Amino acid sequence: MPEQRVRVAVDGHELELSNLDKVLYPEVGFTKGEVIDYYVRVADVLLPHLADRPLTRVRYPDGVDGGSFFEKNKPAGTPPWVRTQRLPVPGSASGRQTLDFVVVDSVATLVWLANLAAIELHTPQWRLVDGRPGNPDLLVVDLDPGPGTGLPECCLVAVAVRERLEYDGLTPLAKTSGRKGMQLLARLDGARTSDEVSAYAKQVAEDLAAALPDLVTARMAKHLRPGKVFIDWSQNNPYKTTIASYSLRGRARPTVATPITWDEVRACRRPEQLVFTIDDLPGRIAEYGDLMAPVLQPGPQLTV
Repeated sequence: MPEQRVRVAVDGHELELSNLDKVLYPEVGFTKGEVIDYYVRVADVLLPHLADRPLTRVRYPDGVDGGSFFEKNKPAGTPPWVRTQRLPVPGSASGRQTLDFVVVDSVATLVWLANLAAIELHTPQWRLVDGRPGNPDLLVVDLDPGPGTGLPECCLVAVAVRERLEYDGLTPLAKTSGRKGMQLLARLDGARTSDEVSAYAKQVAEDLAAALPDLVTARMAKHLRPGKVFIDWSQNNPYKTTIASYSLRGRARPTVATPITWDEVRACRRPEQLVFTIDDLPGRIAEYGDLMAPVLQPGPQLTV
């Protein structure tokens, strides 16, 4: 069957979309056209979280059951109107010293990426400043449940992390990862380096592991993970990325990395309470707006 192509105009740019009926989520029959439609519908809340952040994508050209690959460099055939930025990538698996990252600043770029089956969107904790990586303006605390634990245990740990960060003058917000864990994000003023922010996050993780030894580990070693939640402080490394708020995930169902309220965190008793799919997001956005919007505002100085 010949490849189906449709020309559309978005933000004044002409795009050629292909195979919109191709099923990317076989378990539920969710198509590439529906993925594109989702990203268009959530663009107002998604784009501010992608602005000025070089994007790492996870692409699923044959659907979520057909394998995937991470992509940092701009793909072949990138339109000239797509914003890109050349950045250093020490230790790159490709052996290159620099890569040309895509920076999403429009609905048209979102649509173009979705047409490439770029289902997952990952960003660093810093923004570009004059074309170079700035200091981190976000602190991320990644909560990864080990065997025998899940979102309810992550929520217990999240409440403890929140108390610690608030004591230190920060205001954390919570979101699901769209998989089995969750993240807390807190806005910073950008005055501290990535090394300093990472050191602080490591100290928080180690302090909580000492205070809650039956529930928390600050070390990644597999033999320490069963029955505990790993606080992955290393996500604050400048070369690491975190799933963006409102990004789809490459799961059997089209789950979404979803901002949640602290009431929802405290009330969680079963994992399914905090699993949100593409069908849930329009109603949540209508009810709450962008729960993660406060991290877009100027943040406090990290003083510890």
